[in-house]
Amino acid sequence: MSNNTNNTRRGFLRASVAASIAATAPLYFMKSAYAKCETFRNIPKADSKTVTLGFNVPQTGAYSDEGADELRAFKLAVKHLNGEGDGGMVKTMKPTSLKGNGILGKKVKFVTGDTQTKSDAARASAKRMIEKDGVVMISGGSSSGVAVAVQGLCQEMGVIFMAGLTHSNDTTGKDKRRYGFRHFFNAKMTGSALGPVLKEEMGTDRKAYHLTSDYTWGWTQEKSIIETTEALGWKTVKAVKTPVGAGDFSQYITPVLNSGADVLVLNHYGKDMINSLTQSVQFGLKGKKVNGKKFEIIVPLFSRLMAQGAGDNIKGILGTTNWNWALKDEGSQAFVKSFGKEYGFPPSQAAHTCYVQTLLYANACEMAGSFNPPEVIKALEGFKFDGMGNGPTEYRAADHQCLKEILVVRGKEKPSSQFDLLEIVKQVPRSDVEYDPKIFGGDLGPYEVC
Repeated sequence: MSNNTNNTRRGFLRASVAASIAATAPLYFMKSAYAKCETFRNIPKADSKTVTLGFNVPQTGAYSDEGADELRAFKLAVKHLNGEGDGGMVKTMKPTSLKGNGILGKKVKFVTGDTQTKSDAARASAKRMIEKDGVVMISGGSSSGVAVAVQGLCQEMGVIFMAGLTHSNDTTGKDKRRYGFRHFFNAKMTGSALGPVLKEEMGTDRKAYHLTSDYTWGWTQEKSIIETTEALGWKTVKAVKTPVGAGDFSQYITPVLNSGADVLVLNHYGKDMINSLTQSVQFGLKGKKVNGKKFEIIVPLFSRLMAQGAGDNIKGILGTTNWNWALKDEGSQAFVKSFGKEYGFPPSQAAHTCYVQTLLYANACEMAGSFNPPEVIKALEGFKFDGMGNGPTEYRAADHQCLKEILVVRGKEKPSSQFDLLEIVKQVPRSDVEYDPKIFGGDLGPYEVC
């Protein structure tokens, strides 16, 4: 028999076997591509009276102040969902399916974890909550490195992640996930909001020096601010990465003095921002004359908690924030009243975004009539709402990024109290900060994670 005949016969046999397999066992070989999940992790049984949420916050580390306020807000959100207290934003959210009787009639319980402001610790804590505590949703975090790590884990394990304070472009960009949602704004939106104010107040001929936290948030904020300022005509003298939790920033600030820069951009957050700003002022940078101009310090992202820590050093400093307790809309004032009654002081932006995320998740479950993640995800995707402190807001389906107003703020020169520290310079409308989600790439991934 010739080789050609043998080859033909072998080819025919291979084709026959392949056809037989496809015809007789498609469910085995093609399950991952076509099968629907029959059950999902940690979904409470019909006769269960409770449902458990997981709140994973930095209780230690450089961002622990934000973490403490996040945890206060989570506890308040659970109270309101269960019909206790005055209801807060449960009463101002529009539209809403919340009834004040838990979620889908089940009383809300919660467990907590400490991210330590470290990605590995946060992931381990989240995994414990999923595997041992049976949570159906995880929220929290004040670091984008933590958010990206936990979001990835939640995608793998089929549990929804409602991100807390995370500002990196990557969270809803290259690292976005179907099971992850962000209410907080991002670095790209900060740049778009801040740019026109910088042009008006500081002009187009500036030389900027950046000190940047060396992880995903710092990298993307630095990039976004540089893109914004160079488009104005500014020159970037240098951009230096600094470790999270450095404490002493003097070795990084000293070179700024002789760099020729007349603007210092501090891409720092939490205690790092407090320390770097304080030390920059101590080194005489604030108000110094360079290139015939008054030397300026910019903190692109900061909050009332950071302003409190920085004291007088924050006065006159420009930046952006996701929300501020002094806003006069109905939702903001309802939340401020509830939080103040519970804790004796106004909430921070970290508290606000975590409170809102908890209500949004619960509302999506009510809309879907289910705790099943794909149904809840579809209820959140493209959801438009108001009455929660940021004006009309949309959870964009393409990347799970909330689109809304952004605040440009300045440290008040004459605060009326220890909490009245930020002056709202401009409420920037959504139309001025919206962008094409395709610019950051990434892939949300599947709905079905069995």
